[in-house]
Parts: sequence; structure tokens; C-alpha cells
Amino acid sequence: MSIQSPLAERMRPKSLDDYRGQDHLLKEGASLRKALDSGLIPSMIFWGPPGVGKTTLAHLIANHLKRPFHTLSAISSGVKDVREVIQKVESAGMFQQSGTLLFIDEIHRFSKAQQDSLLGAVEKGTVTLIGATTENPSFEVISALLSRCQVYTLKAHSKESLLEILNKALQEDALLKEKDIELKETNALLAISGGDARKLLNIFEIIIGTLKSKKKHTITNELVLSTAQQSVAMYDKDGEQHYDIISAFIKSIRGSDPNGAIYWLARMVEGGEDPKFIARRLIISASEDIGLANPNALLIANNTFQALAAVGWPEARLILAQCTIYLANSQKGNASYMAMNKAQKLVRETGNLGVPLPLRNAPTKLMKELGYGEGYKYSHDFPGNFVQQDFLPEEIAGKNFFKAGSSAKEKEIETKIAELWGERYSK
Repeated sequence: MSIQSPLAERMRPKSLDDYRGQDHLLKEGASLRKALDSGLIPSMIFWGPPGVGKTTLAHLIANHLKRPFHTLSAISSGVKDVREVIQKVESAGMFQQSGTLLFIDEIHRFSKAQQDSLLGAVEKGTVTLIGATTENPSFEVISALLSRCQVYTLKAHSKESLLEILNKALQEDALLKEKDIELKETNALLAISGGDARKLLNIFEIIIGTLKSKKKHTITNELVLSTAQQSVAMYDKDGEQHYDIISAFIKSIRGSDPNGAIYWLARMVEGGEDPKFIARRLIISASEDIGLANPNALLIANNTFQALAAVGWPEARLILAQCTIYLANSQKGNASYMAMNKAQKLVRETGNLGVPLPLRNAPTKLMKELGYGEGYKYSHDFPGNFVQQDFLPEEIAGKNFFKAGSSAKEKEIETKIAELWGERYSK
């Protein structure tokens, strides 16, 4: 390897013993380690954030098992490239060493057709697939292929693991050993790296590259921050972080924690998330988690969405913050959400039940002759604009979907239903 290669590339492990991190997969007795020790590995998907060693691990597995190894990148490869590799393996026949590994980086970028092209070879064992992805494979890998693979989740590097990698670089890298470097403080380096070993080493190399003199250099948090400038919050708005952080945001609102909610909002804002996406989630939360307990929440959330277009960025972040804190502090209730879930479940169980004749539309003479609309009572013709009649199919008559939670507004609605309908809705 050229000494001019990036530090992260120069420090790429040469064997599984040199590999750092992922102890939950590789320590003695762990699932992947047991498979490697047996020499029988399944097709697999490595799922984890950037810089945790997915590509490196794939190469080390091939070396460890002494297997033929082919690699493709989903960014630049297509169905034609996949088929060429498979045909190459098949045409080698008995001359091809058994257990060929095919590594596909960023497999989530493959279309359905591209992923389909792998199925036959994986099914027959022509190749053992190792896919790497930063995306949740449940969403991005087709079910037929996913069912044929073992998913291994790789975790972001711990601080201890990152320090180990950094110290190893200082001790072993030829260029770093030429310099007199004291690693006095590491918090800034670790914070900026965000668990990404490649990012850690690349930033460290940039910092070292700015130190021109031959005197002793002391690495401090101040030096790191002044060189690396602003640490950008780690947030992949097209990847798993997108789903994890919006989940934490909504759960903080649901849990009535404005501090947690405003923190996750700040993470999204700093990470460049689409403000309209955040506003749409606020609207959903206002209905799902607050609902009838405070109907004004939906009005405020909807106005927040509309205000984004009127105000623009960056001031619109203040509108998002205002709405977030309001929703987090609001009374909570999910009676309407639960009622809808119950109703949909019953629809799935009972199918397309017929609409009672009195409720049917009767725009033609034939329909009237068939009894459509007959017996319908016009509510406004009765005192209080109300009269009891059947609005549900006969098969599910009396089914009650609404159950109040602890909020006063929901209990008020439940009392109103009981007053109007008595025992009619008791199931």
C-alpha cells in the first residue's frame, strides 16, 4: 500500500486479530465468530453506520477462510456486472475454489431488479453474498433476498475502541512515527468522529498535516476544534439516523418531555433535515398522541406547517420549536387513534359488510324500489337534532370503538356518547 494513501486506508487491519470493535459478533463464542471457526458461513448482510468496518470485515473474512473474493459497489455496478461475476464463477466450474464470496457495498442502492439478479446464485450456493448497508435492510433489501441472508448489526465504535485505533496508528504508522506527537486530550476528536473510525483517522491526519514544525506537538481539544472547525452533527437524513431521531423526537413529545423533544429537534435542524418533514410529523403527533384531549394542538401543528412557507429558513426553526414545546406540554390522549385501529381491525376480520338499507343512497327509481334509503331518520327533524337509529351493519351492531383515556376532554366525549346512546353501544 502506498504511504501516500489516507491514514484510514494505511491502518486497515490485515487480520481478524487486528480488527477492533464488534466484539458482540467476533469475540469467542459470538455468533459470527462461531460461523467463521466452523468454516461454514451463510450469506449475510452487514448493517451499521459509516466507518465501523463493514468493508474491512468482509475482506478479512475472505482472507481468514481463504475463499475467492469478488467485490462490487452498488453505486457503480448493475445487473450486467452481477451476472458477469456469477457467470465467471459458474464457468470456472471444478477449477473454481469452493465457497466464492461476493461482496456488494451499499447494497441498499441496488434496485429490486438488481437484487433479484442475485437470488438464483445465492439460493444455489454459487456465491456466498456479503452485503454492506447503512440502511435498515428490512426496508431496503427485498424480502426474498433478505430471507436467504443472516443480518449482522455492526455498532458504532465505542470511545475505548476509537482510542485503541488512534494509539495503534501513532505507534505503527510510518508517517506518524516521524513526528513527535503527544495525545493530551481526545474528547473533541472522539466527539467529531461520532463512532466512525475512518472519520477519526482522516480528521487526525488533517490536523497532523497542519503541524509543519518538527518540534513536539501536543494534541488538545482546542487545537482539534480550531483545525476541524465546527463539528457537524452526525445525521444521515436519508438513512437510519433519519428514522431513529424522528422516533426519539416523537416519543419525547408523547412522553411530555419538552427538553428531550427540543434536543432531537435541534439534532435534525443541525443535520439539515427537511423542515416540512418535521412539520408533517408534528401534525401526526398532534392527532395521534394528543387528539381529542386538546383539539387546538392539531390547529397549531397545521398552522406551523403553513407558516414554514411564509417565513422560510432559518427563522422557521423558531416556529418548529414553539410547536414542539406546545405539543410536549399538552394534555395527551390517543382515544381517536385507538378507535381507528379497532375499527380497521374489525373491517379486516369481517370484510365488506353491507351498508344498512336506510343509509344507502337512492338516486334512481330502481334503487328506491329496492328499499334504498327507506326508514332513514333525518336527525334535524328531531329534538336536539338527534334520534337513535342503526348506523352499523347488523353483524356488528352495538360495537363500541371509542374508549376514553385519562384526559378530561376524552371523558367528556365518552359521557356524551353514553347519554345519547345508552346501552346501544355496549360491546
